[in-house]
Amino acid sequence: MSRADLSKQPEAVAAMFDDLAEGYDRTNAVATLGLEKFHWRPQTLAAIDPRKGDRILDLAAGTGTSSVKLREAGAEVVSCDFSIGMLRVGRRMFPELDFVAGDALHLPFADASFDCVTISWALRNVNDVKVALTEMLRVTKPGGRLVVLENSHPTWKPFRVGYLEYMMRAVPTLAKAVATNPEAYIYLAESVRAWPDQATLARTIEGTGWGDVQWRNLTGGVVAIHRARKPA
Repeated sequence: MSRADLSKQPEAVAAMFDDLAEGYDRTNAVATLGLEKFHWRPQTLAAIDPRKGDRILDLAAGTGTSSVKLREAGAEVVSCDFSIGMLRVGRRMFPELDFVAGDALHLPFADASFDCVTISWALRNVNDVKVALTEMLRVTKPGGRLVVLENSHPTWKPFRVGYLEYMMRAVPTLAKAVATNPEAYIYLAESVRAWPDQATLARTIEGTGWGDVQWRNLTGGVVAIHRARKPA
């Protein structure tokens, strides 16, 4: 099923991630050659800058591997995901975390509930990015912050061409060796290719009401961390 087909069927996306839940973290580590675990995640954690007493929404938290580090820093973390399969695996792995089932387009939280909302490798999979960003703004306290980690566009064109070739060919091949649903990685690779560049995403974030929007490229723009604040 193509990205266009899946984008019209949120239930199909949820089912896809349910199928990926077992072994999802292992597959990511292999597909990103270790960069996700040892470089991109630590840099995202530094951008979030979790502090004791902060209430943080880790949206599309998956199995909760990102939430654990936030909790270890002293923050109160809510790990929210729309995939029941991911939540099931996460609760087994990290029973100490607060897992909540929820849709990014209709977050089950009150206005101004969190000091920070963060989402990693999932904004491009929601059915309506602007609605999701507006919902994140709604549940964030005035002056609170947004941190988005997402695949992006390498800044050097020859590298960008090679990277996209890797995503479309090598990632699905690697996934066949370690993933429970390797066909899903074809969809994920297509979603990376269709995703807007850093500046376009920044304008989209700003257009939904966030302020002080900025981004930082990692690994030559293979991924980017976008940060913003809710106006006080």
